[in-house]
Amino acid sequence: MAAARRLKRVVASQPGFLNLKSTSDSTESLSGRRKRVNKNKKKNWNKYSDINDVDEFLEDVRHQERTTGGLLSEKPDDSLFFLDVGQPKKAEQKAEPVEGKKRKGKASRPLRIDLILQHDSLVPPPKDVLAFQQPNAKKLRRIAQKAEQLAAKGVVPRRQKQLLNRRPVERTAKRAVTEANNNPDREYYDIWGQKAKDTADPWYLQQTGKKLVKRPEKLNEKPSVLPAVEVIAPGGSYNPDFFSHQALLQEAHEVEVKKKKEEDKVERQLAVNREDTATEETILREQVEGLVEEENEEAAAPNEEEEGDVAVGAITLSDKKTERQRKREKADKIKEQQRLSERRQTDQRQQLFQLRSIKASIKQQDQRTKDRQIKRKAKQEAQKAQPRRLGKLKFKPQDLEVQLSDELAGSLRQLKPEGSVLKDRFKSLQKRNLIEPRERAKFKRRHKLKYVEKRAFREIT
Repeated sequence: MAAARRLKRVVASQPGFLNLKSTSDSTESLSGRRKRVNKNKKKNWNKYSDINDVDEFLEDVRHQERTTGGLLSEKPDDSLFFLDVGQPKKAEQKAEPVEGKKRKGKASRPLRIDLILQHDSLVPPPKDVLAFQQPNAKKLRRIAQKAEQLAAKGVVPRRQKQLLNRRPVERTAKRAVTEANNNPDREYYDIWGQKAKDTADPWYLQQTGKKLVKRPEKLNEKPSVLPAVEVIAPGGSYNPDFFSHQALLQEAHEVEVKKKKEEDKVERQLAVNREDTATEETILREQVEGLVEEENEEAAAPNEEEEGDVAVGAITLSDKKTERQRKREKADKIKEQQRLSERRQTDQRQQLFQLRSIKASIKQQDQRTKDRQIKRKAKQEAQKAQPRRLGKLKFKPQDLEVQLSDELAGSLRQLKPEGSVLKDRFKSLQKRNLIEPRERAKFKRRHKLKYVEKRAFREIT
């Protein structure tokens, strides 16, 4: 750019050069000195830089691209020039148009407004980069490459295996037609049944999250083998026979005897022993204790001092072992180990002659193990019928509902009801391990009652 300015100044200084600019600019440029500007600073780049020639060149390039689709210097000669060989000869008159066909003319030309609105630039539109972008393209390309590598090795992916093992869908099966409600031949469907109809493909249900979770087998087991309603013994009937009623009375008697024994045991444990009560003699002994003479203690003191001297002397008299003693102890230790190993080998050889007795002992041990297993299984089966400990309280069985011999009624009309159905059901749920044993909450008064005499009552008294 500096060279261009220098060239302009040289041309302007030549004689006969006609300057088209104003005289003031020329006088300033010739007479005055050119202002020196520091172009290292960015703020002076556009202010003191002449880029008109660059803008004109770029504008010319853009104009050529719009009108011809590229630079004229790069176009071939065939596209820019043509050979003029004179006026072309008139074509032969065309045949007359057939009747019924429309005549092509001005009606087939586009309208002027359409020509104005058409895109007249020969520059192709810019390429839309976003239209060619694909989300997760790098990840998908990596997955495809890995699939090609596995296919080359002969490895089938897990998802493809599931698709291959999928149950084929019956395409030929027709859709079930909904039958009328009043059709007598219609299949009966129990809405309260346990089984549900499989109306969809299990693969589809699994992928859409609508497949039900498989019920664990543990939930199908009942918490107790006891029946929901236990029938009372025949002796509990309103008109039982003599022997069944006596058997029920005996059972109730045993329950009461057991309760009585437990109460007696608690009383015995809490009872006070008369021998432990304080008497005058024991009180005097306690008061005199500690006032005995100390002669025995003074006599025992010198003996303890002598024993202490002996012990201290024994510690001081212990000498260090000699090398000969150490070798002798080592030889004795080796001999003892050899003797134990020989004894062990001898016992092993003797066991060869005891094979019969060893087999008998093994059989006895196996039999004892089997007996213990049978007892353990029987105990486990018996525990299934017993209530488990579900809470902090222990289950207490309900009292037997039994009537004495003189309370029996001969008919249902004279029968007196006993017990409570609600309490019986509640105890049954506890016994079958469905709910934990509970007790009725006790009411505890927070504040004491305060009695106040009313004014009217005070006036009467």
